[in-house]
Formats: sequence, structure tokens, C-alpha cells
Amino acid sequence: MNKREESRQKRHRRIKMSMFGTVDKPRLVVHRSLKNFSAQVVDDAEGKVIFSLSTNGKELKQKFATGGNLKSAESFGVIFAQKAKEKGIGEVIFDRAGYLYHGRVKVFADALRKGGLKL
Repeated sequence: MNKREESRQKRHRRIKMSMFGTVDKPRLVVHRSLKNFSAQVVDDAEGKVIFSLSTNGKELKQKFATGGNLKSAESFGVIFAQKAKEKGIGEVIFDRAGYLYHGRVKVFADALRKGGLKL
């Protein structure tokens, strides 16, 4: 593992200490790679993933040429918000997983808000 990834994981552990997802307000964790973007909604009280989605999934892979750009992050955010609303999730705690709130992470969060999810 490179130094950059180690630093990100260290930041994530530090940030996660102040966040705790519940059934009413679960934690939304993002992960980005060079070619894909994924997000999952976690209930920390039960220690379970409620819902997850990725640009690498079967239904979304055809919609995006690549999941590693701003345009696909925005589309993915709107789709994720719609699916989360269908599951009964209206409000979440946004966990950026140590990534800077910049670029794809910021565009994804703005798209979630546009899709009707409360952060």
C-alpha cells in the first residue's frame, strides 16, 4: 500500500470516530478508484450494510463508459438517491472516507442533495 492510501485510511479512522450511523440516520460511505465509484449505507448500531451500489454493478455498467469522471459521479449520485428513497432512507450522515471533499466526492454529494437525500 502506498503512502497516500495509508494517509487516507488514517484520516478515515479519525473521521469515523465522530460518526455513528443509526437506523433513523445511517452512515453513507463512499469509495472511489480511478475507474469506478461506489457508495454504501451502513447501520453502525447493527453493524450491517443496508444498501450499496457501484458504477461497476450490472445495471449501471451500461450507463457509464467509465465511472471515474465527474459526469458519471453526478449521474450515479442521482440514481443512488432515488434507490435510497425507495428503500425508505431519507437522511444520512455523509462519510467521505478520508477523501478530500473535492472533485467526484463533492459532485456526488451535491447530486445526492439534488436527488432528494438529506445530508
